[in-house]
Amino acid sequence: MDSNQDDQAAAGYQPLYARVKSMITRRIASGEWKPGSLIPNEFQLAAQFKVSQGTVRKALIAIEAERLIVRRQGLGTYVARHTRERALFHFFHIVDLNDDRPEPWSEALTQKTMIATRKLAKQLEIDLGTPLHHVTRMRRLKSVPAIFEHIYTPTHLMPELRLTIGAQMIDEMYVIYQERYGITIAHASERVAAVAATAEDSKILQVDQGSPLLEITRIARDVSKVAVELRISRCRSDLFRYAAELN
Repeated sequence: MDSNQDDQAAAGYQPLYARVKSMITRRIASGEWKPGSLIPNEFQLAAQFKVSQGTVRKALIAIEAERLIVRRQGLGTYVARHTRERALFHFFHIVDLNDDRPEPWSEALTQKTMIATRKLAKQLEIDLGTPLHHVTRMRRLKSVPAIFEHIYTPTHLMPELRLTIGAQMIDEMYVIYQERYGITIAHASERVAAVAATAEDSKILQVDQGSPLLEITRIARDVSKVAVELRISRCRSDLFRYAAELN
C-alpha cells in the first residue's frame, strides 16, 4: 500500500460506490423516499451525485443485496415494502421436523409500558429508564401453540403503538413499524440457546414445566442500524426447530 492509500485508509476512505450507497441509504432512512415509492433512475442518480452510471449501478446492487430496494425490469427501482410474506420469508426461521416452514398465526396476549432495566437498556442501546412498550405474543404453528414471545420497543420511536389484545394479528410487527411509523427493519442479529420452560411458558405453550425449549434473542435494526426491537422467543423444540441459510 502506497502513502496515498495509507492516508485514505487512516481517514476512513470508502470506495466511491460505497459513498453513493450511503447517500442513497440515508434518503431511504430519512423517509425522503418512502416504502413502495419509485426512486430516480440510474441516469438521474448519476447526475445528482456527479458520478458515473456504473458507480450508481454498483451502489444499487449492494443496496438490493440488503433488501432495501426492489429492482423491477422495465419498471424501475422501488424502496422495498414489508409485507407479511416478505417479513416471514426473511426473518422467520422456524421449521417443522420435516423442514417445512409453517405459516404462524399470531395473537397479542398483553401490552404495557415499562421502564428499561439495565439489561434491556444495554441490549437496545438506550439509556437506563427509557420507557418501553412491552408486548407478549403467542404464535401458533399448525394450530399448535408453538412460540411465546416478549417484544420490547422504545416508546419514543412508536409513541401510539396499540395492538388488539386477544385477536389474531393480521400484520407482522415489522409491517406495523413500517406502515405506521416509517421504520423499516433492515438488519437483525439472533442468539440461540436451549432453556427450560418456566411456569409461564408451560401455561402458554401447553408443555410441562421444565420441558426443553429453544430461546431466540433477536435485536432488529432499522436502515440506519438503530436498534428498534428486542424480541425474546421461546419455541417448542419437540415439534419445531431453527433453520437458517448462510450465504
